[in-house]
Amino acid sequence: MPTKNFLSSETKETLQQALKEHEHPDIRQRALIFLLLNNGNTQAQTAELIGCSLRKVAYWSIHGDPANLDSFKDERMKGNYRKATEEYINLLLKTIELEPEQCGYEFGRWTTARLAIYLGEKTGIELSSTQVRRILKSKKYVYLWAKYSLEDKQDTVERSLFKDKLAEYLRIAKESPALLQVWFWDESGFSLRVIRRKNWCRKGSRSKKRGDRRKGRINVMGGVRYSDKKRWVDFIPSGNSANFYAVLKNFYGDLRAEWILQGNLAEDFQDKGCKFVIILDNASFHKKAEILQKIAAEMPNLIIEFLPKYSPDYNLVELVWHSAKEYVANRLFDSVEKLESLLNQLLNEGELIMKWNRKVKNKGNLVNAV
Repeated sequence: MPTKNFLSSETKETLQQALKEHEHPDIRQRALIFLLLNNGNTQAQTAELIGCSLRKVAYWSIHGDPANLDSFKDERMKGNYRKATEEYINLLLKTIELEPEQCGYEFGRWTTARLAIYLGEKTGIELSSTQVRRILKSKKYVYLWAKYSLEDKQDTVERSLFKDKLAEYLRIAKESPALLQVWFWDESGFSLRVIRRKNWCRKGSRSKKRGDRRKGRINVMGGVRYSDKKRWVDFIPSGNSANFYAVLKNFYGDLRAEWILQGNLAEDFQDKGCKFVIILDNASFHKKAEILQKIAAEMPNLIIEFLPKYSPDYNLVELVWHSAKEYVANRLFDSVEKLESLLNQLLNEGELIMKWNRKVKNKGNLVNAV
């Protein structure tokens, strides 16, 4: 048995560092064996303290070199024979980031089987789709639904200018809420057909929902106020310029009534009342010249601001529609009236609990970043 304190101070420090930081548990255990032996423990005492066999302690006390951590490695640490080389793995990770058409294929997405065929042609190394999948998982890749992107259709200059303008509106509304309010406006629809969403079920099975097409749809139009997240929604037969004007007029009337209830005079509303910025998308009936002229003449306190094209990520009310559809998901409604009643409770009576800091792509997710 080695004498006590047979390790040099440098070797002891190296073993202590390996015990704390080495990624392989067997290397850490073998470093601990020598540290315990160095403290004067017998091989039997060391085996008992660690919880391993005496044979293991005896073997490594002879075959291990405490001054050389590589001597602590055994053949098992080399792992099984690996057919995939580093060059193969690097090419795989490079290919997965490319579109298949960039590699000369007509299909629209990579599967592990297609990757295996392509890489086999390029490298001469034949792997199965399962082996390719294991490599990707080890590199932290997962197989998920792709997200739709509007970036190719967006005007970056227009979006940058709008972001600055929106930031200024929000600053004024925060500092002087009696002078300016910012409302995000849009339309949406809810069908009687069951909206499917993910839900919990036993592994290997999927819950079933009614999938038949059913007549009946609720169309809503309204907005959300940025300062206190108040929602105002009206139900419409369809989205057109006439309904847009009618709903906006009702909305304007409610805003005027709210201002008067704060102790102001009705006759002062136009000249001294709050201004309301309405941010909405570029739907054709929103931009009809005749309607915009009527709004300017009859509702002078409204300031209409149109979003940049293809920019739902700057419209906060999109998150309201998304959350409402999540709430009613997987539910079957007997009639349009029942669906409308629930939507009224959620959207107008404040029963829909919102997580305003959620970052859902293209659902007003950039408003909080302004």
